[in-house]
Amino acid sequence: MGPEMKSTGEVMGIDRDFGSAFAKSQTAAYGSLPAHGTVFVSVANRDKRSLVFPVKRLADLGFRVLATEGTAEMLRRNGIPCDEVRKHFESPQPGRPEMSAVDAIRAGEVDMVINTPYGNSGPRIDGYEIRSVAVAVNIPCITTVQGASAAVQGIEAGIRGDIGVRSLQELHRAIDSRSTDR
Repeated sequence: MGPEMKSTGEVMGIDRDFGSAFAKSQTAAYGSLPAHGTVFVSVANRDKRSLVFPVKRLADLGFRVLATEGTAEMLRRNGIPCDEVRKHFESPQPGRPEMSAVDAIRAGEVDMVINTPYGNSGPRIDGYEIRSVAVAVNIPCITTVQGASAAVQGIEAGIRGDIGVRSLQELHRAIDSRSTDR
């Protein structure tokens, strides 16, 4: 293996189903996905409709959902209960949430972040701050719709207790037995 492969920091999860394998890969790379708690969601407009199902699954699993204004409106329109926090760059206003997303993450009130990058505007800076703080406090930070769906599958596998450990020898025997059965 050349140096270009030694320095990538790649991990791989192997299991019977995608959710379990994804959960293992995340545990190896970043730490375990949460089985409960609070998820903060703030996504670009282009991703809002695609995030409805994964966030609904998290809410159905008992997660509390925090979201910024635009994302919170979309979630509520789709029947997903959520609490609103303000964007980090917004000043507190009367009648608006006191706590910002970054404040909530820094205070330990958030167990996972779903934040898709916006582009080149004020929210872009806000998203950068959100993701930076999530990494600093060591909580999972999901930045794509596909990653959010995979994380939900991983969380569900963990809740079901489907994540186990098998040696490479066991996996090799299982593969060999399948190939001789054909």
